[in-house]
Amino acid sequence: MSFDDIVAQDIKENPVLIYMKGFPESPMCGFSALAVKVLKLYDVPISARDILGDLKLKECVKAHTNWPTFPQIFIKGEFVGGSDIILDMHQASELIVPRFYYQKGQLKDVLGDIAQKHEQKESS
Repeated sequence: MSFDDIVAQDIKENPVLIYMKGFPESPMCGFSALAVKVLKLYDVPISARDILGDLKLKECVKAHTNWPTFPQIFIKGEFVGGSDIILDMHQASELIVPRFYYQKGQLKDVLGDIAQKHEQKESS
């Protein structure tokens, strides 16, 4: 499997994904730590890959998004941006309020349904 395939599969299979420096439990930079802190406020499962250990993966992610810095956050398959953007979205309540997601005739919020599915799994 190529690095392009790995990145595409990661994005497809993980509703909330961060390519970051370190891991959610032990971020290796302040920006990655901020992104994780914001996302943890929503009680959603966070998938992550540490880009520090693999330069080829890091370069592939940068090429995929055309974004030069990390962390890089994907929500529901869409590249959102970095820690500054996720913080701005949180402060503007855009992570829980309907925001241009039109699917099967209904507006979808960005993180709410992910959190709800996560709660349902834990209570089963």
